[in-house]
Amino acid sequence: MRPVADRLAQLLGHFVPGPLPVRIRAWDGSDTGPTDAPLVILRSPQALRRLLWQPGELGLAEAYIAGDLDVEGDLADALSQAGRSVRGRPGARPGPTGRAAATALAVGLGVIGPPPKRPDGRARLTGSPHSVARDRAGISHHYDLSNDFYALLLDETMTYSCAYWTRPADPTRTLADAQRDKLDLICRKLNLGPGDRLLDAGCGWGSLTVHAAREHKARVTAVTLSRAQHEFVTARAVREGVTDLVDVQLRHWRDIDGGGYDAAAAVEMGEHVGDAEYPAFATKLHDALRPEGRLLIQQMSRGAHAPGGGAFIAAYIAPDMHMRPLSRTIDLLEGSGLEARSTESLREHYTITIDAWRATLEQRWSDIEALVGATTARVWRLYLAGASLAFSEHRMGVDQILAVRPTREGASGMPATPAAWYAPASTA
Repeated sequence: MRPVADRLAQLLGHFVPGPLPVRIRAWDGSDTGPTDAPLVILRSPQALRRLLWQPGELGLAEAYIAGDLDVEGDLADALSQAGRSVRGRPGARPGPTGRAAATALAVGLGVIGPPPKRPDGRARLTGSPHSVARDRAGISHHYDLSNDFYALLLDETMTYSCAYWTRPADPTRTLADAQRDKLDLICRKLNLGPGDRLLDAGCGWGSLTVHAAREHKARVTAVTLSRAQHEFVTARAVREGVTDLVDVQLRHWRDIDGGGYDAAAAVEMGEHVGDAEYPAFATKLHDALRPEGRLLIQQMSRGAHAPGGGAFIAAYIAPDMHMRPLSRTIDLLEGSGLEARSTESLREHYTITIDAWRATLEQRWSDIEALVGATTARVWRLYLAGASLAFSEHRMGVDQILAVRPTREGASGMPATPAAWYAPASTA
């Protein structure tokens, strides 16, 4: 009988015309495909059965997560190389004869069968989109994985957002240095000083909250919907001696009360708000500020025709996430009465940041796998590899938007030039 790899190549040829975009190693040990292409290892017919029942991105992702499919070498490099080889290549729809031949090959290879069991870890949300209960469940799915997991993945600042690499070619600069530089850049753009009131909406593990309180003596109200993060930030404020300046609140953004804040920040939190809800979110931030109060939004963006994170992200990482073009977000902020003063793209910075997380994931793989299990570890390996490519290939962006609430007379209180924002990088 012919080797499995040869029959797989023949089967795939009915749907992907031209040379294979990858080299395939089949479950019988046979290989086929270009020798210089990424090596994809199919460990059982189940890998193709997943695609049969769920064609496209999610079927491929679940084959990888379940371990039915593997990739030799760096996953992001393999995805990039394979993507370039098929980009623009038209797919094929075999006619009756081709379908009959493909079916016979699939039967012979053991591909035809009942749907495989889905891997663990899919988000299972119920209720109305972006209701408080559903938002809490979605946030919990991603951020309450465990504080210990994020402590293994992130740097010592526990910052889970794009860093700011002032000297990316300097090997002595660490991810923690770049995160501190980002936190200080935000504080400088917000013009924080002693006694200023800062609203940190979606505070994560408290990196901006603590930095603003410790380094700029700001009084910070930190808001999160994650119970694990609330407990962590509360304990962190005690540990770092800023409890007199920090108030940590477990609540939905809709339930933020009070006003008169000198500044507000939402760092990679707006992606979780939802499209229909974003105008109300922008109005909430506007109303929280005093006149001439500043707002810093750091937020991911996508093109007009791909607003979400894709099927895999929605199922396993961040359900109900919505991203839009940068220009649309600015429209929504200005529609609330805010004035956009500047935008700064950090897209290349995010590729470097994510690649640093990917390196840590691999270095600490055994510890992470022991903590969260092989399936979740593989989810994160795939997630970070895909995210790195999305930013490097300009399929996603991330930007800092600085806005202000003008006075009734139109005064902004902003400087004529922003030169003071870009002080020398920290030497930490």
